[in-house]
Amino acid sequence: MSDSLDDWFVREVLPHEPALLRYLARVWPNPADIQDIRHDAYVRILEGAHRLRPTAPKSLLFTTARNLMIDRARRNRIVPIDLREDLDSLHVLVDEVTPERRASIRQQLVRVTQAINRLPDRCREVLWLRRVENLSQKEIAARQNVSEGTVEKHLARAARLLADLLSEPDIAERRTEETRRSQHDVSDER
Repeated sequence: MSDSLDDWFVREVLPHEPALLRYLARVWPNPADIQDIRHDAYVRILEGAHRLRPTAPKSLLFTTARNLMIDRARRNRIVPIDLREDLDSLHVLVDEVTPERRASIRQQLVRVTQAINRLPDRCREVLWLRRVENLSQKEIAARQNVSEGTVEKHLARAARLLADLLSEPDIAERRTEETRRSQHDVSDER
């Protein structure tokens, strides 16, 4: 992972701090707690991001702060009416994963995995190095001892085949077979 957790946090979470502080100042009755809530939200986000980077960091930040305020309000046992209304009216998109959505995501993941596994070996390897390991074309070319043009061709073929495999299985079968046959031609460029 080329992007460090600190870099990710500075780039994806910290830009929302002014909006978060305005929100907390507007809804939380005790100004002395605002910095603690902000800090606790950051800690929770960083702890979770060690395992998996969130796809919607702003939503996560506001949802985490909201949940922290709810926890504090429960501990205090006395919740001002206006705080409750403000917490309920928070209009930040919360990406709740329903069981149906979870099943759909799992099906999509299986389909994409199967499509990637059906790619010719060289295309699959180049795609993995570029998209997962985040290597540049130049680095991939050096690692595989091929030209950058060859790497580019493999990436283009992988993209085309994946698009076909994920859209129309019949077209994908023909292209996969064509690519496997022409793979020997590209290997000769080495």
